[in-house]
Amino acid sequence: DEHGARGGKLVNFGGWELPQQYTSIKEEHLAVRHKAGLFDLSHMGRLDLRGPGAAGFLQRLLTNDVTRVASGRAQYTLLCRDDGGIIDDLVIYRRGEEDFIVVVNASNRDKDVAWMRSHLPEGVELTDRTFEVSLLALQGPIAQSVLPAGGIDLDAVPYFGFGEGEIDGAPVILSRTGYTGEDGFEIFVDSEEAPAVWRAILAAGAEAGVLPAGLGARDACRMEAALRLYGSDMDENTNPLDAGLGWVVRLGKGEFIGSSALQEIRAAGPKREMIGLYGIERTIPRHDAAVSLDGRVVGKVTSGTFSFFLNRGIGMASVEKGTVTPGSRAEIDIRGQAGAVEAAALPLYRGSVHSPAKAS
Repeated sequence: DEHGARGGKLVNFGGWELPQQYTSIKEEHLAVRHKAGLFDLSHMGRLDLRGPGAAGFLQRLLTNDVTRVASGRAQYTLLCRDDGGIIDDLVIYRRGEEDFIVVVNASNRDKDVAWMRSHLPEGVELTDRTFEVSLLALQGPIAQSVLPAGGIDLDAVPYFGFGEGEIDGAPVILSRTGYTGEDGFEIFVDSEEAPAVWRAILAAGAEAGVLPAGLGARDACRMEAALRLYGSDMDENTNPLDAGLGWVVRLGKGEFIGSSALQEIRAAGPKREMIGLYGIERTIPRHDAAVSLDGRVVGKVTSGTFSFFLNRGIGMASVEKGTVTPGSRAEIDIRGQAGAVEAAALPLYRGSVHSPAKAS
């Protein structure tokens, strides 16, 4: 109802009705880069995991090293199959020694919960709170200055850290995380309180130019920042090293699901790598477009769009390792026609925040 009242054009996304845009993708995209935009992320799965052995369970389940996460801190990580294929990418938030929030992708929530439950040890409780708790995100360089939060010192919340506060009288968890490459906060709030908190944030930031932002702006921002999208840039047939996510695979921590396979892949060397693409002239990279070098197909575009901020077509592609280097030119297939692209190092844009790597 809140999105509809503001002119949100709703689309189906992972079984959820979400706004693709309100006024225009361009306006919302530029607001995030220059000021701030408010996103509704309530489609993301929110799970509570707690009980004796919860930390050890996650350590055996996930690729990153849970022992590196202190209370009040978050970590980006991966859930893998035995063969190293990526089941999902997710973020864990450590509230206490054996108390975690786990945020997973909307389209994978049921699959992730089933996988976790199939490995759940006795004494550890997993609760799906997706419908009880909503998730909003205020993202952009002025996000902190306009966020109407009380009961918390936002200056004391580090990147990939979180704390408790309140907005419009509602208790919230404020996490300095996001999916845009800019500074900002993701806001966990009881679903009944979410509409009031949404309105309060927009009201507080209206004069400064804060806008509600939809999926289109979010997708463009995350591509510029080289943040992967599950189902486009990776899936169960992709391993983390080929996806450029080897930095969240901690093989030295001990055995975990997929560690043996990933050890072999690392020893042999990944076969593929992720590169950035800039469209030349009017070329706009599109998902699944073949990437060719000297007439030979060497990969495919995994994500692509037109960037209103960079004022050109952009994308990410999975290619044979070592074939396409930054600065070199290649071709992509656009409905049977060749389009010229220039390869680039990732990310294509570094904003106030550009990667969770340093926090993990």
